[in-house]
Amino acid sequence: MMKRRNTRPKAFDPDPDAPARCCDMAGCTEAAGYRAPRSRDALNQYFWFCLEHVREYNARWDYYKGMSPWQIEAHIRADVSWNRPSWRLGQANGARGFDEEEILDPLDLLKNGARTRARRAQERDARHAAPDELKYPLSVLDLGWPISLDELKTRYKALARQHHPDANGGDRAAEERLKGINVAYTAIRAHLVAMPDGGLARSA
Repeated sequence: MMKRRNTRPKAFDPDPDAPARCCDMAGCTEAAGYRAPRSRDALNQYFWFCLEHVREYNARWDYYKGMSPWQIEAHIRADVSWNRPSWRLGQANGARGFDEEEILDPLDLLKNGARTRARRAQERDARHAAPDELKYPLSVLDLGWPISLDELKTRYKALARQHHPDANGGDRAAEERLKGINVAYTAIRAHLVAMPDGGLARSA
């Protein structure tokens, strides 16, 4: 029975592409069969050593020698993305968003979708727009719309305490502000109570 010949090179066999010359270590006359990079900036340029001296060289090799900790950290992070530029998700320098205007759409499918979204946005804005008669009262109380009755009461109580004459040394201006707050509160409350949901609508 013939034995299969093992042609796999051994772990410490010399490099078959090694030049026919002596080891690059000064004073060594052994054949140079093993390559080692000259520096981290010249990884494709090599010293050629004998086995003993390539082991010594590799034992002393420090890729990050001379680099500060933050330079090492930056180098490692760059290696994660194969040294290609990258940006945080959502930043302007990253990938551009999808633009429907740049897509060939002979059936007008995307246009229909855009019109539908625009119509829904208009309906939503109209639904959330305050009634004309409440815009000024809401501004007096510094409130948005829609609003619930509970939220209205909480805001009114806070403003009433803040502008009550007793809390402002009997200031007449505070008294006038409180009158305006009372009028605004009364108008908004009457509207909410008259709503079908009893003023329970919550702000979006």
